[in-house]
Amino acid sequence: MRIVETEWITLSDGCRLAARLWLPASAAPVPAVLEYLPYRRRDRHRGDDAILHPALADCGYAAIRVDMRGAGDSDGVMNDEYTPQEWRDACEVIGWIASQPWCSGNVGMIGISWSGFNALQIAALRPPALKAIVTACSTDDRFADDMHYMGGALLSDNLQYGATLFTWTPTPPDPAIVGERWKDQWLERLAAMDTPPAARWMSHPTRDAYWRSGSVCENYGAIEAAVLAVGGWADGYTNTVPRLLAGLSAPRKGLIGPWGHAFPHVASPGPRMDFIHYLKRWFDHWLKGEDSGIMDEPMLTYWMQEAQAPRTRYDNRLGHWTAEATWPSPAIAPHTWYLSPQGLQTEPAEVFCRSVCSPATTGLASGEWCPYGSGPDMPGDQREDDAGSCCFDSPPLKATLQLVGQVQVALSLSADRPQALAAVRLNAVAPDGVSIRISYGLLNLCQRDGVDQHQALCPGEEYTVSLALKAAAFEVPVGYRLRLAVSSAYWPLAAPLPWLTTLTLSAGHMQLPVRHNACEAPRLGEAWAPPPLAAQVLVPPERGRLRLSREMGDGDTTLEVVRNLGALRIAETGLRLEALGHEHYRINARDPSDARSEAVRHASFTRGGWRATLDTRSILTCDEQGWQLESTLQAHHGDELCFSRQWRHRFAFFPDNVLLFPYEGEEQ
Repeated sequence: MRIVETEWITLSDGCRLAARLWLPASAAPVPAVLEYLPYRRRDRHRGDDAILHPALADCGYAAIRVDMRGAGDSDGVMNDEYTPQEWRDACEVIGWIASQPWCSGNVGMIGISWSGFNALQIAALRPPALKAIVTACSTDDRFADDMHYMGGALLSDNLQYGATLFTWTPTPPDPAIVGERWKDQWLERLAAMDTPPAARWMSHPTRDAYWRSGSVCENYGAIEAAVLAVGGWADGYTNTVPRLLAGLSAPRKGLIGPWGHAFPHVASPGPRMDFIHYLKRWFDHWLKGEDSGIMDEPMLTYWMQEAQAPRTRYDNRLGHWTAEATWPSPAIAPHTWYLSPQGLQTEPAEVFCRSVCSPATTGLASGEWCPYGSGPDMPGDQREDDAGSCCFDSPPLKATLQLVGQVQVALSLSADRPQALAAVRLNAVAPDGVSIRISYGLLNLCQRDGVDQHQALCPGEEYTVSLALKAAAFEVPVGYRLRLAVSSAYWPLAAPLPWLTTLTLSAGHMQLPVRHNACEAPRLGEAWAPPPLAAQVLVPPERGRLRLSREMGDGDTTLEVVRNLGALRIAETGLRLEALGHEHYRINARDPSDARSEAVRHASFTRGGWRATLDTRSILTCDEQGWQLESTLQAHHGDELCFSRQWRHRFAFFPDNVLLFPYEGEEQ
């Protein structure tokens, strides 16, 4: 293949976007596959690109990686995700690709996470050359299923991912590509950082127009290109694949493995599969018009997880591949279980009264909202979290139970505070007492009537609320019990409120999606990938919850999390890259009023005598009135401080009173 390190794409307004191309050796025009994202093709994302795009070229496609406006070596600035400008630029890029002599005129898109999001969003705009997309680990609903909120409850991932984007949005272009103007571009990007991302997202605590923009579930009919939706049961975005299959009218197919947040040929936990061949068959059908047989296979292929002792990290998950011919599947029917004083039962139960005031540390076994599988970030044994919850157990199962889809839960409850959280988990309890989380859901009880509104609770008043747990596929063995666990805290996955809350339950039920008939899965093959990026690893990548500390006397608990992409010297570009980060979460189990979450990030780029660094710090606390977010950004060129700014934002718990206070500090 022929590799073009930098190809400039000039947009209609004069903005130039930097692209990297992998072109097949064939002289004949071929279809093209685009990945379009801000994660720096020259360095930060170069390793990921190395194990995907050469493979696409080897399959007979022109592979194109474009840095968005304001990212990497491209012109301009970028200060938010999923904007209309981002989409307009992409449509122009697709038109440019289709007009190139090496392109047949048919274009596909592929992406994971950010580029998976915008593949859907751009498909909804229907650029004429775009015929098919692959969207992995993404969402069709930005408020319901992204790293910011879950059931209206603020996630700690809003802080950690906000800190990451806070650091990487204003990174400089490479002087080896753009020349002497690199510093002017860098300063322009730094000056454009008017609001830290985490603060922007916290200023939209309900599903308003900000979140509806870019949520393709608002109009599935806008998408006409064929959609391959890919996910993993360990990933944060488990609801997207079944929802897309049910909502889209365009040709579609779904694939869900046991994986975390990664493409299936490199994901953990395994087993992995031959995703490269699967992509070839998908694009051969839609971009080349060849009958690859892929559309004759079941609509949804997925990994049925089987019970095993829970661990915070797995090499492989027990289970087997299976499939559904269509989705929603006629092989899946709802089975209702009712909450009762005796636990879970299959007949309606009398009204009861059970209260729970969860320790603020309930949730330590939650794992990350979005596990990557490369470190200790999966949910562990749930028994300690169960001890801080109100639990309802079924009798031991007399037959194996296969659950596929989302569990629906309804509860009648009251709270002793005007603001409260309900966290609901469905567990499988082994005969020896080990508790395995099947799925979970959160609900900010102030959004009980819909995530587009926020209404204070009347303490002591009873409400009937409903929530859907995250989609899952899990086989519960004979002899195991089901456990529905309800808690008033889920830390640190959910950002903590500054008080302990008592929930009082009086009734409830859950509907389980029970599968009755098997469907044979297609063969998926053994995983392979092109060789990894040639680089000298200086600091190995590391990600996950590293260390938990408890003060046995006063109840103080701290959790340390690492988020290192690592430090490496990239042979192809002669660049040393550092991408290091960590978080520190602290709370008192009996008094969460001084809880504190802190995220620190460091990025640096070094070649010869040139060195550019960025350092950020983000701190989240709260009191009886609301959240406080303090943010700091500093940038250095060598030893010279180029830019420094601090922000302080305050957000009232009730969004009609959102207050924003910029910090009156040093800005250079």
